[in-house]
Amino acid sequence: MSPSFEQDAAVRIVLWHGYLLGGTGSNVYTRQLAREWTRSGHEVTVLCQEPHPERFDLGSARVKHPEVGGLLPVFVLDRYEGYEVKLLQDCSRAELERWIAANSDAVREELPADVVFCNHVLLGGAVGQATAAPYVVKAHGSELEYSMRGRPELERWGAEVLASARTTFVGSAHIREVLEQVCGHVDRVHEVPPGVDVEEWRPLPRNEALDALVAEAQQDAPNPDNVNERLPDDGNADRLRAFLAGDAPTIVYFGKLIPQKGVRVLLEAMQGLDARLVVVGFGPERGELEALASPTTLFTGPFEHRHLTKLLALAHACVVPSIFPEAFGMVAAEAAAAGCPPLVARHSGLAEVAEDLEAFYPPRLRHLTSFATGDAADLHAKLQELLALSEEDRSALSAAAREAAFERWSWASVAERLLDLSA
Repeated sequence: MSPSFEQDAAVRIVLWHGYLLGGTGSNVYTRQLAREWTRSGHEVTVLCQEPHPERFDLGSARVKHPEVGGLLPVFVLDRYEGYEVKLLQDCSRAELERWIAANSDAVREELPADVVFCNHVLLGGAVGQATAAPYVVKAHGSELEYSMRGRPELERWGAEVLASARTTFVGSAHIREVLEQVCGHVDRVHEVPPGVDVEEWRPLPRNEALDALVAEAQQDAPNPDNVNERLPDDGNADRLRAFLAGDAPTIVYFGKLIPQKGVRVLLEAMQGLDARLVVVGFGPERGELEALASPTTLFTGPFEHRHLTKLLALAHACVVPSIFPEAFGMVAAEAAAAGCPPLVARHSGLAEVAEDLEAFYPPRLRHLTSFATGDAADLHAKLQELLALSEEDRSALSAAAREAAFERWSWASVAERLLDLSA
């Protein structure tokens, strides 16, 4: 523990996140930090827009829902029930100032605190600055790439809020470079990769996984005609049992269904491959992707971790085909922890995950961590090689992926390091 915090003393933390808690990315990041910090005996209050925090394991963290007047400034357009959703760069400064004021007022009600931890340079850094309390900022990358880059006013604003932050965290060397490109030189930057829950994401016996996955699907809320894209598809239990029956090789993708994620590249790579594909997620591209997919493809809608941990036990590989820069390969790290070899597009934060995996893989198999970005032919060839591995080699890759996740990305070590550096 940093000298600024007494060893084993409880620390009071305000964890600000402007969005929901479900899904992936910064939402997962927020809830995992809340859980790990409370497990360590710290007092945590999470400020977010999640309407159902009881659905998530936040440890003993308390959740507060700032009243923001219905506006939700985002980096990628999506649908959020009950909100007026606008891209951050499309909001007026007056709208943003009102939104920041509502959030900073809610943060100030929780002060004093030892740490005010704010997600995203904008608008998290601006919320932290408006509280007039010491704060730290976690740059996730999406705000930098999707909203701030190339927009001088937002770039200057980002530089201003980071200049007064106690510390800025980035998840990879790539995002550190992007931060400098967008905001200029930033002092007091620490690189701490995101974590993965190695207890939740763990290998399961393949012969038990399908029954367990079907049992989870049977617990899903009804979703007649799949009208709610944020819920798993209706009838998934029967569909999964039929689709995953037998021993045919299985490839998995999970993430948003938006152009930046490169799912089209994966669908092209699957052509002529003797394997079935499960596509998990929601987003505006779903209809077009379904039209492009082969008959050996199953779209399920979004899954929670309780589904995915079982699904990955049935998979021979998990593909992360993003064509846009990623702050970190969280999906790849989660798959690795589950013992499912990830195959990632080799760029940005994904390339750093591939390099970490290579350090644990047998030398002759290290090239199977990644493929050339946007290159469906290279992805096809790598998948073909993965599927042709002997059972012994497949087991070796699974064990190596799990070891890499445990050694490099466990949430307990990530949360401890973030707190040490926040003092």
